[in-house]
Amino acid sequence: MVRLSRCGMAVILGLSAVWVAPLQAQTQGVGCEGSVALKAGRGGPCTELAQKIAGMLEDPAVTRDHWGISVVEMDGAPIYSLNEGQLFQPASNAKLFTTVAAMALLGPTATVKTTVQVNGVFTGKEYVKGSIYLVGGGDANLSGRAVPYALNSDEASSPLHYLDDMAAQIAASGLKTVDGDVIAIGDHFGNEPYPQGWSVDDLPWGYGAPVSALSVNDNQLKLTITPAVEVGSHAIIEVTPEIPYYTVTNDVMTVDRRSPTSIVVERKQGSKILRVYGGIALKGKPETDFISIEDPPEFAAIAFKQLLEQHGVIVTGSARAEHVLLEDARSFRTISHEPLDLAKLKTMQKVESPGSMVCPDPCDAASLPRTGVAVEHTSPSLLEDVVLTNKSSLNLHAELLLRRLGSRFVLDGESESGSFADGARVVRQFLIDVGVQGDDFVFYDGSGLSSYDLVTPRATVRLLQYAAAQPWFADWKSSLPVGGVDGSLEGRFAKAPLKGRVFAKTGTLGEARALSGYVECAGGKTVIFSIMVGNHMPQTSTDRDVMDKIVGAIAAAN
Repeated sequence: MVRLSRCGMAVILGLSAVWVAPLQAQTQGVGCEGSVALKAGRGGPCTELAQKIAGMLEDPAVTRDHWGISVVEMDGAPIYSLNEGQLFQPASNAKLFTTVAAMALLGPTATVKTTVQVNGVFTGKEYVKGSIYLVGGGDANLSGRAVPYALNSDEASSPLHYLDDMAAQIAASGLKTVDGDVIAIGDHFGNEPYPQGWSVDDLPWGYGAPVSALSVNDNQLKLTITPAVEVGSHAIIEVTPEIPYYTVTNDVMTVDRRSPTSIVVERKQGSKILRVYGGIALKGKPETDFISIEDPPEFAAIAFKQLLEQHGVIVTGSARAEHVLLEDARSFRTISHEPLDLAKLKTMQKVESPGSMVCPDPCDAASLPRTGVAVEHTSPSLLEDVVLTNKSSLNLHAELLLRRLGSRFVLDGESESGSFADGARVVRQFLIDVGVQGDDFVFYDGSGLSSYDLVTPRATVRLLQYAAAQPWFADWKSSLPVGGVDGSLEGRFAKAPLKGRVFAKTGTLGEARALSGYVECAGGKTVIFSIMVGNHMPQTSTDRDVMDKIVGAIAAAN
């Protein structure tokens, strides 16, 4: 399968007092005399751990890479550092910052609601002249994924089962006919589908799906391509869920089993045509890919209308989305760098929900006598979503957490906001409040898919040190992938003594890689580490192997 994949994929209020090691006292590089590390300007105290790491970085396959490492005790006391104050692309390590901020500011038990309302003139229970409104509040889990997280069980049920349940409730109310439209509203955070810095190469794929407060099935469709029973015939292409959204052009031929399978999935931005072409080997395994949905609220409206009709509710009109326009013309940097008093804002107890339904233009709310048949679905807890976000490195989930933070803590006059810049503003203020230097990070999104994101290893270990002192730490730590056990570390650190003892977030973006978290060491203590590498050679993984060896050396030395 030919595909473009870049992401593996990311206080203040009652802050615990945590000692922070003076940043200026820590060295910018650690190496050993005579080593390549020293010649590259990585000099410093030549401890046994430093000697081992310096030797690893002399591997010709990684010596030209840009490395940054910070290792500290749980109280922040320094153990080892290498370029810890330099900036690196965090990739999905950005999810550490987003999820910690969400746990601290929104709280582990926070939820949001998805609502369905019928607005119009009712004739008894069975008929209404009006429309059905499906309104999103930022729930990332309107899908078939298992909640709570369970290893190897991403799809526990139908991807549309929550929408189907709400459609069944509408039908159970006695409503038979809706003389109007199904209208989906997903602009609770504004109509801003993509953060700045996301590559156009990522946007067609599920991991680069647009962000909306109304997100169904992670805003992606599963494409399954199966060979036909004879050479020369078109392959069989299935789209799941089966909703008439994209038009699929099938130019995939079944080829001789000795021929390699080579398939290209092509979707241009703004287009609803999927062109699939190439060849798949006879009797070969089915090929799968995940394609992003161009307009998530529109897809949700189409799916919901179909489900209503399956439950016997006739809808005479169309399925469509209503969008609003963003009006703030200020730059991202201007918005994201404005200070906030998060402690004060938290005491305001702003309700995190889509609020009361409004009937957007061209609907005239004054002409609608009443709203009836209201149905709502409550999301899983924020903690449950954080576990999914970190274990499976789910970009959309991290972005919705960022938007929820912006919506909760940024006030725009009498209305609520929630743009990417608003979310970045909240995270920035949160990090400064917990002791991270303001010039040690730049975040343009919540997942790390933005190529504009930058962070230092020392900022990352400071964040991890802060989290370790919070009452929710055990729950949040359990959201991190565990070496040799689950999540994105299931296949790494698979043997003793590190299996089950590394709790860390991975990150991969282009030629950048990161791994940050906690390791339980041979001496019995736990230490915090952040390892980042930039500019490694494309299509290689030696840097990842060296990264894992460095974690092993840290564990053995402590």
